[in-house]
Amino acid sequence: MRSAVLVTACGSIIAAHAEQKTFKLKQTIPLPGVEGRIDHLALDAANDRLFVCALGNNTVEVLDLRKGERIHSITGLGAPQGIAYIPELNRIFVANDKGGICKIYDGKSFQVVGELDFKDDADNVRYDHATKQIYVGFGSGGIAIVNAPDGKQIGSIKLSAHPEAFELEKNGRRIFVNVPNSRYVAVIDRGRGEVIAKWQTDLAFGNFPMALDESNHRLFVGCRLPPKLVVLNTESGDAVAKIDISGDPDDVFYDAKRRRVYAICGAGKIDVVEQIDPKTYKTSTKIDTAEGARTGLFVPERDTLFVAVPHRESQQAEIRCYAVE
Repeated sequence: MRSAVLVTACGSIIAAHAEQKTFKLKQTIPLPGVEGRIDHLALDAANDRLFVCALGNNTVEVLDLRKGERIHSITGLGAPQGIAYIPELNRIFVANDKGGICKIYDGKSFQVVGELDFKDDADNVRYDHATKQIYVGFGSGGIAIVNAPDGKQIGSIKLSAHPEAFELEKNGRRIFVNVPNSRYVAVIDRGRGEVIAKWQTDLAFGNFPMALDESNHRLFVGCRLPPKLVVLNTESGDAVAKIDISGDPDDVFYDAKRRRVYAICGAGKIDVVEQIDPKTYKTSTKIDTAEGARTGLFVPERDTLFVAVPHRESQQAEIRCYAVE
């Protein structure tokens, strides 16, 4: 019995040491008065500003990372979900669930300078720096293509159901899209503007978050039913690995420098999965966060992971900034 207790204690010490080595909480920025769910984040690196979609609060919170405080709230939104900051234009694109409106703001004055009407559930936003195009997932099955400099829609790609997270290839012309209501990952050819393949996720469903390791041809798909990280080969579409993760994942990031995947889970954990090689993966540690903290932003240039924590009971709404080691 004593040996079993000793083994358990040693295991706990090793796990705690691994967690401490992986992540170090370096800053906590409170969001007083912010209620409800918090969705996605974007960074203005040059000015050390973080933009936070406070979905349940109908606001975007603007944080000064140097001061460690909120400096502005963009109000009058309708459940903001997706956001992108375009530094060369100093523009903020905010996609809203209610009404499907994507609003465009000046990054200095925070005044509205444009608006796009997608009718319903404007969600994830991605920016292709090479083409200066914004992609916005929306409605019951579409991804809109927007010319970022003038804020005008120039195209749309049809899907079978509402798109969740999606990733753009940098060295190719494909888009990988989670379509959870259709239970697959859609592969889009940007040149043709259409779906060219549909990949299954090995009997794991509720595929919401996604990350891409383009150099190793790997797509990481976070699933909720059951909670799994499914690894797909982007050359074949085959599932090469399936790893247990914590419940309610809503953001997944790939750290190419350390060959790790970070799954931010609403169950109150950040799961750290090591990429031993492109076919082999192992969970190394789970970092405690807070119940409902399921979104964030990994900034590899800063070795920083931001995690959004909603207000629940005695837990205040806040953004936690972790140094990744």
